[in-house]
Amino acid sequence: MRKNLTLLDELQAKDLKIDGYKGEKEALQEEIAVLDAKVAEAVSAISQKKEELALLDEEKTKLEEGIAAEQENIKRSETHQKDIKTQKEYQAVSREIATAKKLSAELEEQLLQKIGQAEELTGAISGIEETLSALEQNITLQKDELQGKIDKLREAIGRDIAAREAIVKGLPASVIRRYGMLREQRRGVAVVEARDGSCLGCNMQLPPQLYNSLFRGEELITCPHCQRMLILRQESSLQ
Repeated sequence: MRKNLTLLDELQAKDLKIDGYKGEKEALQEEIAVLDAKVAEAVSAISQKKEELALLDEEKTKLEEGIAAEQENIKRSETHQKDIKTQKEYQAVSREIATAKKLSAELEEQLLQKIGQAEELTGAISGIEETLSALEQNITLQKDELQGKIDKLREAIGRDIAAREAIVKGLPASVIRRYGMLREQRRGVAVVEARDGSCLGCNMQLPPQLYNSLFRGEELITCPHCQRMLILRQESSLQ
């Protein structure tokens, strides 16, 4: 049983090391996700502004068509005005011309506003595209560096998993099942050290008889408070 306890201690250390590596890997992957999100945000902003620009272009086209139609109305009315015989009809056509000119001027003012807005949007798109280009170059370097770290962690995890499997082979299946259940229930820590009469997992005092039995190493003992498996490391037992 003493050998099993030693193997359990080694297994716990190996699992905690693997857990740490996995945590580091996940953190690095989250960093990559954040970098990708920055690029996606810039791409989305460009797409949105291009849609706004396309809408402005449609509005400009409609305004230009409206101006052209009013100019044609003015031209036609002015031509017709030359052939008018009565004062009343002349005044009516003059009012039509004045109304058309006023509407044409309003449309031209709206068109100028749209042109200004389109120029601003074009400039904004250009600025975001430049920022995106620089961002992509910078992010590519950062992602390559992060990916390199992730690859090294994967290699380390692979080595430790292989070492873990070798440890597991030396332990009874029932002990491994119990160990696994405790790991799930106790946030990854199933095996803890007992020292100076206490469980270092929950810091609770152990019954003296139970603590003394740890020195014999004849059986697998668990803490009556947190149910974790207890070990007594050699250096602690010699003190």
